[in-house]
Amino acid sequence: MTGRVVVIGGSGQVGTAFRALLPDAFFPARDELDLLDLGAIGPTLARWEPSAIINCAAYTAVDRAEDDEATATTVNGSAVGELATAAAAGRRIPFLTYSTDYVFDGTATRPYVESDPTAPINAYGRSKLAGEREALRYPGSLVIRTSWVISGTHANFVATMLNLARNRSVRVVSDQLGRPTMAGDLAAASLAALERGATGLLHLTNSGQTSWFDLARRAVEIAGLDSERIEPCTTADYPTPARRPAYSVLDSERRSDLGVPELPSWRDSLPAVVEQLMLGNNFTV
Repeated sequence: MTGRVVVIGGSGQVGTAFRALLPDAFFPARDELDLLDLGAIGPTLARWEPSAIINCAAYTAVDRAEDDEATATTVNGSAVGELATAAAAGRRIPFLTYSTDYVFDGTATRPYVESDPTAPINAYGRSKLAGEREALRYPGSLVIRTSWVISGTHANFVATMLNLARNRSVRVVSDQLGRPTMAGDLAAASLAALERGATGLLHLTNSGQTSWFDLARRAVEIAGLDSERIEPCTTADYPTPARRPAYSVLDSERRSDLGVPELPSWRDSLPAVVEQLMLGNNFTV
């Protein structure tokens, strides 16, 4: 992309992946652009004169959001609206932001596509749906829904499983199904969508579905650890403050028509993520 692209949330998993793809972009720190300071978002972005805005920042503490929905909605909803408004002002530049499989209730029996009705069952999902609606008020917005994001650079589900399985058995839910998405694959496909002028809703995930249990066991196998330490349990066995959708597999009815390449299978992309995590955390196997 040309011009001064501003990537918000550059210290997170997807934002870090964008740093490799867009080395000339501007990645403001939180003290330079605080999404909780709604009134400052527009004026700050106007001073930077971006050619495009990519928002990778979010309130992602799913369980904590049950008791802090107001903050989650400010960051994931109202702030996204301010970013979209800033993109619409003046030159009406492209704006990309991310949403989640948690906008669905998980009762489907086939993968969710962009036109399926939403029905979030937790505060985090409601906050992200609010952000979708705010963003889509601006026709130049691209809202990418994704799921189960992992990377080799940050703390995440796979990193936690590798750390725990080195020393003990771990129980992991086997009755929640979704699509793991590698941050690097997601960022590359997102950039391709932006460069093709895509707007509206778009689902982007790695291909193939699995459970949290199978994902954990596969990651541990790749790491050369004892996969039998990953033991299955049900959602009922492992209650959490926020309800999770039992089935949140995303598919797209738009990606092919937009000319956006299909993401690789999660099984093909996972080994590189595990290897990077092992190197970064000094794993011994």
